[in-house]
Amino acid sequence: MEYASEGASLPSGPDAKKRRVCYFYEPSIGNYYYGQGHAMKPHRIRMAHNLIVHYSLHRRMEINRPFPAGPDDIRRFHSDDYVDFLSSVSPETLHDHSHSRHLKRFNVGEDCPVFHGLFEFCQSSAGGSIGAAVKLNRGDADIALNWAGGLHHAKKCEASGFCYVNDIVLGILELLKVHRRVLYVDIDVHHGDGVEEAFFTTDRVMTVSFHKFGDFFPGTGHIKDIGVGTGKHYALNVPLNDGLNDESFRGLFRPIIQKVMEVYQPDAVVLQCGADSLSGDRLGCFNLSVKGHADCLRFLRSFNVPLMVLGGGGYTIRNVARCWCYETAVAVGVEPENKLPYNEYYEYFGPDYTLHVDPSNMENLNSPKDLETMRSVLLEHLSRIQHTPSVQFQAQPPNTEVPDEVEEDMDQRTIHHIWNGEDYESESEEDEKPRHHDSAINDEPVENSGTRGIQNEIKEERISSLEMDEPPSCSV
Repeated sequence: MEYASEGASLPSGPDAKKRRVCYFYEPSIGNYYYGQGHAMKPHRIRMAHNLIVHYSLHRRMEINRPFPAGPDDIRRFHSDDYVDFLSSVSPETLHDHSHSRHLKRFNVGEDCPVFHGLFEFCQSSAGGSIGAAVKLNRGDADIALNWAGGLHHAKKCEASGFCYVNDIVLGILELLKVHRRVLYVDIDVHHGDGVEEAFFTTDRVMTVSFHKFGDFFPGTGHIKDIGVGTGKHYALNVPLNDGLNDESFRGLFRPIIQKVMEVYQPDAVVLQCGADSLSGDRLGCFNLSVKGHADCLRFLRSFNVPLMVLGGGGYTIRNVARCWCYETAVAVGVEPENKLPYNEYYEYFGPDYTLHVDPSNMENLNSPKDLETMRSVLLEHLSRIQHTPSVQFQAQPPNTEVPDEVEEDMDQRTIHHIWNGEDYESESEEDEKPRHHDSAINDEPVENSGTRGIQNEIKEERISSLEMDEPPSCSV
């Protein structure tokens, strides 16, 4: 199907208006390693970044290295004892009595393992989302990107679903210092439970999640879950079945978000772009193309409201990189060529070496009748909420102070590697899947500290001042 760039724009300007885009990237992010056989691969962020650079999209954005979120920043949502645990635990101290007795309490173990540099990884992810919010608050950008963010399952005092620190909640809390109402939209295949739970009792944040529902992690997100107290009607859930395709998704997403924007009139929007809703994902069960996924960003961009764009899930890493690269192009307003430029991870994208991948022929279990019924129910639900809820006057909290970001020069290219058949060795994406990963309103840059697992050798090179490492030998 064709994807036009039309959208219902608010009075702030036409959709063709050029956007000021800032992009947050920590060069060490790809070094962190959850462990042999684990589905979560931070290396996918570095792959996406590499495509972004080779498509020259970085020339159209302001590039920032995120300032690591400090423990006090993270405590704005997470409990003191949980942050103390995350900041002190390591593979070496894991079995000490002071830490081992807390593993079950904080849900740290198999799905959310302790790995080298765990807290630094969380600081980078959260720092990017907080920094993105600061940029939007200052009016220094129209769109802020942090592909290392979007870890939507983390709870106040519990890790969940490969997520330890909820950078989204921290970013939204920063936005609320300036903006009266924030809309959160989640297109990950999994329900955005951690964010919904954090803002379930307030009308200052409206959460909208499109997700697989049923016998699927985390098992929440029923259409009847709508919030409580002051937050009643400000949580919206769109439970879907396997095989969701572009046409079905667009037919739901656009009218629902159109109504949300008209009724709620948010001052800022946060979009979680979990790429596990793409066709062929290791853990996902939807059948979206890259263009179908990116159409959500294209539509939200058309409203000309300050927009934070975050990553999330995504476990077939070559497709994650494709998706987030294309969505970066949508953010800056260009249409990249389908043929991939040669890049450091070119071998990952064979045999077609294209940016877009065709969806599969899997059956769409979302019938037109069921989708129409759901659309009607959700639109009726939206018609009941108060238009532009009032916010009690209060003194504005001080903005988070971060050092001035230095724009990185990324025009230089690395010397291309000669593939010897060993350095790109990776575990099969078809291997056995790991089991599904089971209110908020009330320093120095990190070093490269990712694990170099057994038999992992990371060759370090640079694109300008940003380090661009080879993938660990054990990656998806």
